[in-house]
Amino acid sequence: LKSGWQVWLLTRVNQVDSCMNMETTDVLAALAALAQASRLAVFRLLVQHAPDGLSAGVIAEKLDITPATLSFHLKELHRAGLVAQRQDGRFLWYSANVDAMNALIACVGRTKTKS
Repeated sequence: LKSGWQVWLLTRVNQVDSCMNMETTDVLAALAALAQASRLAVFRLLVQHAPDGLSAGVIAEKLDITPATLSFHLKELHRAGLVAQRQDGRFLWYSANVDAMNALIACVGRTKTKS
């Protein structure tokens, strides 16, 4: 078993590695996707229901968003890499990409050093 500090260190190393793989355009796309009230509400709801996610119909009902509007917002979150989509029969299910959010947080919080 790993001690608490070893788990913390490994988690931090993984976040830094993830951040190094994110391009500036990816970071900006994710931040832009979250910079809209309905999309932020959708993402927060999906985080609360991670890892399973929710169907599009349930999301629309819980947030009182029309299906067409929700579809637009989910497309933007998916394009930014913050939401994963899967089909289950006739239904589309969406889940938060927690790894992408952790990488985003690591990148935003990273201090750039002068060379």
